[in-house]
Amino acid sequence: MVSPDAIVEVRGVGKTYEGGVEALREVTTAFPWGKLCTLLGPSGCGKTTLLKIIGGLIPPTTGEVWVNGKKVDGPGPERAFVFQDFALLPWASVLRNVAFGLELRGVSKEQRAEVARKQIAEVGLAGFESSYPHQLSGGMRQRVGLARALAVDADIILMDEPFSSVDEQTRRKFQEDLLDLLRHREKTVIFVTHSIEEAAYLSDQIVLLSRRPGTVSRIIPLDIERGRRSPDEIRRDKNYLDTVDEIWRVLKQYVT
Repeated sequence: MVSPDAIVEVRGVGKTYEGGVEALREVTTAFPWGKLCTLLGPSGCGKTTLLKIIGGLIPPTTGEVWVNGKKVDGPGPERAFVFQDFALLPWASVLRNVAFGLELRGVSKEQRAEVARKQIAEVGLAGFESSYPHQLSGGMRQRVGLARALAVDADIILMDEPFSSVDEQTRRKFQEDLLDLLRHREKTVIFVTHSIEEAAYLSDQIVLLSRRPGTVSRIIPLDIERGRRSPDEIRRDKNYLDTVDEIWRVLKQYVT
């Protein structure tokens, strides 16, 4: 039975790759509707594997995933993926890349162009509609990937370390922009990161995974008042600082 407040439920999921490498073992957790939840854990613990299983990109070896009360057996329109390596079409303009998911769904050219232009503006890339990926910085390419995910208006956005390839200043700006974008959108985000501070800053809930094979070590709900507070105020919040310390106490046993 799916929990009434969970839009995604992971039930006993395990994944063993060809060659016998066990990435995940008996992972059971739920992701509440309308929240940003982070998968966090040591390198190689199966965070990206779990995200891809939720996205229907790879099948689990054991267990199952349910989304909106339906068992996942592949990708679906209610889920959109933002990849770490951007995954843009190199031969297509920014406008075409952002509209690509709508094109696959059969949306008319005029309508998808209108939606794409709106999302391009939302992520701060107005004026770059005719540019190509090789003409953009890494940060700009990642914004294109986010705009593409927002354009299809999926209920669930799956983000695989989306800010890992940019410098620290750009990363912090992306974090702020993401929270601003989500503030007025009823979206569920499942976010993979290696950064304890990023997880604590962004998340409503953190799912901590153990070392490989990844299992759920702890689920940490966050009680950090964001509202209109500045990023510096949030990072000085006692709940934020206590959460960072708590996560590190759990994770350091896996890296020592």
